[in-house]
Amino acid sequence: MDQKEKWNRKHAQRLSGKEELMPNPLLKKLVKNKGEGLAIDIACGLGANSLFLAEQGYEVTSLDLSEVAIRFVRKEAERRSLRIQAKAIDLEELAPISEEGKKYNLAIMTNYLDRSLFPVIKELLNTGGCFFMETFFMTEERSSQTIPDKYKLRSNELLEVFQEWKILFFEKNVQSGKQAIFCEKK
Repeated sequence: MDQKEKWNRKHAQRLSGKEELMPNPLLKKLVKNKGEGLAIDIACGLGANSLFLAEQGYEVTSLDLSEVAIRFVRKEAERRSLRIQAKAIDLEELAPISEEGKKYNLAIMTNYLDRSLFPVIKELLNTGGCFFMETFFMTEERSSQTIPDKYKLRSNELLEVFQEWKILFFEKNVQSGKQAIFCEKK
């Protein structure tokens, strides 16, 4: 089974349940009442973060490999009359997005890691634009995680990658096994 099929099945299964989709709590806390301009949600999944950002006033571009997820995001955006443009895209092919010349005020990426996207994200943001990321990192306390290490951040990796940016928030949560950053492009 290829990655697209895997994520289509996973999202279809989530949609068949009664689980309420909730935006990332840290994202919600950090960007509440700050929304305007363009935002991009990379690996948006079923779009809870995208929907939240659009409700905050952002015009959102939502990207994901899963066509099931993107159809759901489009349907929800239309139902709620939100400004979201959702695109099914192989995230390894994100570089052409930066070549379009569109600049964003906010970029987010949660529960996904592809280190090759960091330079692209830096290029996508306006000066003064912010980046929020939360995903898994390598920690002995969470060694039982089934996520392969190549999909986990190293300790303080986000601080290193965005060292030239203004760090507004950083956290390593050993209990959840996640690392988060909210930073501003100088």
